Amino acid sequence: MSGAALVLWALCALAALAAFSAGNGALRHGVRFATDQLKVILPMLVLALPAAGFIAELVPDHLAQALIGPDSGATGILIAAFAGGLIPGGPFVSFPIVLALAKSGAGVPQLVALTSGWAVLAFHRVLIWELPVMGPSFVVLRLAASVALPALSGFAALALVELGLFSGRIVP
Repeated sequence: MSGAALVLWALCALAALAAFSAGNGALRHGVRFATDQLKVILPMLVLALPAAGFIAELVPDHLAQALIGPDSGATGILIAAFAGGLIPGGPFVSFPIVLALAKSGAGVPQLVALTSGWAVLAFHRVLIWELPVMGPSFVVLRLAASVALPALSGFAALALVELGLFSGRIVP
């Protein structure tokens, strides 16, 4: 079991203990909430993980390496930052894609830019939620203020890898 999993188990146990101590059915309500969430999330995981495996096998390694590989530099970071904004859906879609691209030879700084592009830009969310709810003025302001962030995170990751502070590889 990984260190991250151990931390999550410990946090879960502490939260359950606190809910039990609070009384008033907090533990029962928490278990019900977790069960309801699991019913929604588990089917997505069951589909997303094999899809990531299929994507990893279908993405030609030479293509991933050429476009967003470790040697693609600034161009790869910019491509990845924009491409991340095009990935639809939540983490059950995006992170399996990121892992598939990592397996195909994408560089870690480029994957940082890709993940940041997904989180910050999310063009599908802009069209479905932000424009109708917040209006075009807000969307233009938000995008103008944040459009550079995914690329900047990729460049920062590249600098940290080049300084030897990170290995430059993904270890799930």
